[in-house]
Amino acid sequence: MVDMLYATPSLEADDQRVLGEIEEMRRELRFQLAERHRWDGQLRRHLQARAIQGSNSIEGYRASVEDIESIMAGEQPLGAGDAVAREIAGYQQALTYIRQLATAPRFRYDAGLVNALHFMIIGHHLDKGPGVPRPGAIYIRNNATGEVVYEGPDAEHVPALLEELVTWLNDGDLDAPGYIRAAMAHFNLVSIHPWRDGNGRMARAMQTLVLGREQILTPEFCSIEEWLGVAENTVDYYRALSAARAGRGHWEPSEADTRSWVRFCLRAHHLQAQQVQRRLKDAGQVWMLLEKQVDAEGLPPRCVAALYQVFVSRRVRRGTYQSDEALSQGQAARDLRELVKHQWLIPYGETKGRFYAPGTKMNQIREDFAARLIPLRDPYKI
Repeated sequence: MVDMLYATPSLEADDQRVLGEIEEMRRELRFQLAERHRWDGQLRRHLQARAIQGSNSIEGYRASVEDIESIMAGEQPLGAGDAVAREIAGYQQALTYIRQLATAPRFRYDAGLVNALHFMIIGHHLDKGPGVPRPGAIYIRNNATGEVVYEGPDAEHVPALLEELVTWLNDGDLDAPGYIRAAMAHFNLVSIHPWRDGNGRMARAMQTLVLGREQILTPEFCSIEEWLGVAENTVDYYRALSAARAGRGHWEPSEADTRSWVRFCLRAHHLQAQQVQRRLKDAGQVWMLLEKQVDAEGLPPRCVAALYQVFVSRRVRRGTYQSDEALSQGQAARDLRELVKHQWLIPYGETKGRFYAPGTKMNQIREDFAARLIPLRDPYKI
């Protein structure tokens, strides 16, 4: 029989300080989000797209934020191939359900839910047994060397370990901060490695679900999946997982010290919260600036939505703008032509592949905001 779950560590003074700073930033964000703004919907969509991009890029499924937003809107991506588009769509479906579960009035974790979320993520790979615990051994290899760096627990123990994790999610360490419980849910699930594929994405999605259920913020504003997907952070992510297992290449909870993993996650939350604060501030400033510019040029006020989309995502498609502003196809097309005429946008492509990129005026605004960027602060370096 295997030892049960990896234990939740106690926090040191530095961790408590960083946790307090994270909670303060989240309180400020919650206060800002309590007031409705015209840009809220597009900002939420953009943050969700970045989370999807981050988690999938770790597994080698790379797509631009623009293509991911197209997939989320039900449009054909312009750059991503069909195989990658299916991965993105699956993960989007799971995150959309997680958003619903985050506010469900009656909720309990169970193994069926965990397997169902996994099926949403890789259900298009029926040959990999989506939603069904693996029937045999599983090995994690270093992509560069082929060396086995971790072996999951024996398949016969997986159902019991999943049940133990579900019991802990419902009733374990309830006095621990939500960020810590979410980090440990991620760590235990990825260490159990219950399925033949999709374990990393599922563990990251589970962390996002736990955060959502803790009512910290809506998932798109509290997820660290975007941050984990940045190239240098992904390397640190794998190192943190290995370090927390004390270098053990197999399931061995009794000899692990998961404090380093929790600290890694707290740092990620702090940096991501700084990033979200910056984006929320920029959203308000750029929207109001665009409103003034559009008004001065005699363009319809609704055009700001198209311009804001280009500001955050570097392109807008007629269908997206039409949907965002509840316009007819003709109205949306006319507005975009006017924005091209006024040098806000540049058109590319034809028919269904047509999109609009930043024109001279929009590029100037993007450059001005980029010049204001201040580097993020590492909370553990005082």
